[in-house]
Amino acid sequence: MNDDMNAMDDQALADEWAAALEETGDAGQADIDALLAADRAGSSSNRLPMEEFGSVAKSKDPVSLEGPNLDVILDIPVSISMEVGSTDINIRNLLQLNQGSVIELDRLAGEPLDVLVNGTLIAHGEVVVVNEKFGIRLTDVISPSERIKKLR
Repeated sequence: MNDDMNAMDDQALADEWAAALEETGDAGQADIDALLAADRAGSSSNRLPMEEFGSVAKSKDPVSLEGPNLDVILDIPVSISMEVGSTDINIRNLLQLNQGSVIELDRLAGEPLDVLVNGTLIAHGEVVVVNEKFGIRLTDVISPSERIKKLR
């Protein structure tokens, strides 16, 4: 019974693909080659030249939202975190931790914290208290060109 249902589902999926392929028309390899040749010849003058990541202007001005339309990505949520420090610990010691245990980190007291966005370092800062809540004052922001270099 289950095999019959799978066969029916497979046939329905195959029929959907066949219908979709029929709707696309008779575009063959010759048509694709002609479009590519026209593109190489420069007939697509309405396209903008592609900019390289390394061509970011180096200035200390705040980032502006002018220029390319960034509205598409402005509402995408990102995760921002501050890292006080880190250390490696073996599982035996991890299992022995309990309330009141102290873990030694790789940073000295008073060193700036790392500010990470989606796990990527973007700035350094120091802890502040604002309205009885912790905050961070950015002391050094990594330039966009440096962030791009780190991605390569």
